[in-house]
Order: sequence, then C-alpha cells, then structure tokens
Amino acid sequence: MSETPLGEATRDGETVVLRYERRLMHSPGKVWRAITESAHLRHWFPADIIGERAAGADLTIVFWPESIEQAGDEIEAAGLSLDEASLPGRLLTWDPPRTFAFTWDTEELRFDLAEDDGITLLTLTVRADKPAPRGFASTATGYHLCLDALVAHVENHHVNLFDEKRTAALEKRYAATL
Repeated sequence: MSETPLGEATRDGETVVLRYERRLMHSPGKVWRAITESAHLRHWFPADIIGERAAGADLTIVFWPESIEQAGDEIEAAGLSLDEASLPGRLLTWDPPRTFAFTWDTEELRFDLAEDDGITLLTLTVRADKPAPRGFASTATGYHLCLDALVAHVENHHVNLFDEKRTAALEKRYAATL
C-alpha cells in the first residue's frame, strides 16, 4: 500500500483538530456501510459502535477483543479496564449517506461523504480535547491508520492496523506537525 498523506493537524485553543481526506472508487452507499455497520467496523475501527442510529442517541463504544489484545497497554493507560473496555458516546448527526458524527469519550468524530464523478470523497474531522496516553501525535496516527485500514477494507484488502514500525514512523511525522 502506498503511503497516504498526513492528515491536517491544527489547534483550537486546547483542542486538537485533525482532518483527513481519502478518495474511494466506490459509491457513498458502500462507504457509508463501511463506516457505520458493525460487520465492517471490525475491519478498520478498534471498537464497535452500539446504539440507536438517531441524532441524540446514547452510544456505547466497545473495544473489539483483537484491539484489546493488540493495544491493551494503551487502553489501560487511558484508564479503562480490559474486562469492560468501553466508552460512552452520543450520536450527533445521522444523515445517510452523507454525515455520521458522534462523540467517543472526549473526542468528536465527523465523517462526511461527498460524491464527485464516481469517486467518494471521505473527510474525517476529529476534535480531541485530551491526548492519547502517548500524546496527540499518537491520536493523529491512530486515526490515520484506521482510515488506511478502512480504505483497504472497502477495496477488499487487509492491512495490519497494529503495525508497530509504521505506527512509530507516523507518530514521528505527526509530532513534527503538532
């Protein structure tokens, strides 16, 4: 897989705002299913999103067992018990197949899909008020890797979401931008 460009990282006071774009050669409907349905989330997102798909609904974000196995130290460092590794959330926007926005603990994620001449432009904007245990560069890297895994999944490929060498290289690159 070729290296994808870094997301844009800016600050809004104490909040870090991350913005990523990916172009997919698939319909917004297919990409929408990949970002909202459990069967697809499992391939690229570290947790399932449980709850009613309606604006204002409470959500429970439950880490997949394989995420706990691969990133358990970081999950524990974030203050979660590995026996009940979940975070609260709230669905902010549910506008299929255009916008899916929700909170995940102290982070806000917004997925926007736009179709342009047969290509779906996916824009992910993340607002993070507190860093991951290894800092905001780790937060930015995590979302970057998730999106690469999402694109691979939609393209019927697989990438290792927990590649330590690639993670370290991306964290270094993101640290230079923050």
